[in-house]
Amino acid sequence: MKKIIVPIDFSEYSEYALETAAILAKRNNAEILALHMLEIEKGRVTDSSNELNEKMVFFLKLAEQKFDNFLSNDYLEGVSVTPIVKHFKVFSEVAEVAKEHDADMIVMGSHGASGLSEIFVGSNTEKVVRHSEIPVLVVKQKPVNLSFDTVTFASDFSTEMVEPYLKARQLFDNLKLVHVNVPGEGFSSSSEMEVKVADFLKKADGNLDKLNDVHYTSDYTVEKGILNASNLLGADLIAVPTHGRKGLAHFFTGSVSEDVANHASLPVITFKI
Repeated sequence: MKKIIVPIDFSEYSEYALETAAILAKRNNAEILALHMLEIEKGRVTDSSNELNEKMVFFLKLAEQKFDNFLSNDYLEGVSVTPIVKHFKVFSEVAEVAKEHDADMIVMGSHGASGLSEIFVGSNTEKVVRHSEIPVLVVKQKPVNLSFDTVTFASDFSTEMVEPYLKARQLFDNLKLVHVNVPGEGFSSSSEMEVKVADFLKKADGNLDKLNDVHYTSDYTVEKGILNASNLLGADLIAVPTHGRKGLAHFFTGSVSEDVANHASLPVITFKI
């Protein structure tokens, strides 16, 4: 891991993310790309009015000064930090910045979302998760222990999960795999689950060494099953694959990974399928 992107909005949650990234950067000798997006409408930026331009310059300078102060925290000492300022607050742009700079991970702070605000607006974290091709680490608290001794990887163990599983394995050797059985169409018997998991591990690892690291659980929803199993296993981090659904498909079908990222108290890391 060489480059970590941290979107900054000056909230306490983005500070949690920045401090988390600083710890990871020190461990991996990585650089932090601190990204701040100014809330400026495109029409205002292109307006040629002198008076408006003077106001724009003033607010730009003010935001940049605030950004510089935010990046002067003691926990960043010894860490290479590159500030990046974008004029528009478009969170799909985070993925573009990540691609442009060949970043390895995005670390974001989030307070989660629920109810109507989640359905109709969604959180900025969700938007980044949907668009990102690289892992997104979502944190909701000030980092205390980032050892990640126990990491749960939730999966349905289909073929399309092989790639995100292998990406997770590159970062974490100590994965505990979680299979959630839910009522209805997707229900599987114990023997069916075991056969499916064994086939998956043969494809992904070429062996069955991690067969004893698989935890089978039943619950009313996949999201609840993942959260309950992670708590039971004493996880420090939850890893989930994501399709990165967008638009109407996302609205009607939802995304388990985004729900988990929104509602888990533990840090959550997503891997694009």
